[in-house]
Amino acid sequence: MPHPVFNRETLLDISVNIIPLVILLFFTVFLLLFSPWPENLFLQAIALGLHLIPFVLLAILTYIAAYYI
Repeated sequence: MPHPVFNRETLLDISVNIIPLVILLFFTVFLLLFSPWPENLFLQAIALGLHLIPFVLLAILTYIAAYYI
């Protein structure tokens, strides 16, 4: 039987990455709902990119770390 990637010990080990993922997701949703800038597509795209790119890269890193732990 194959070993599952996300078991209890692995989740404890990668929780150091899961917590920042939740924080990034919270601020991304908050930015989408309550933008502090006037309607400017360029500023919104830059701000959203600065939230989503680190989120995606950290999610990939977390999965790879969980796989190899």
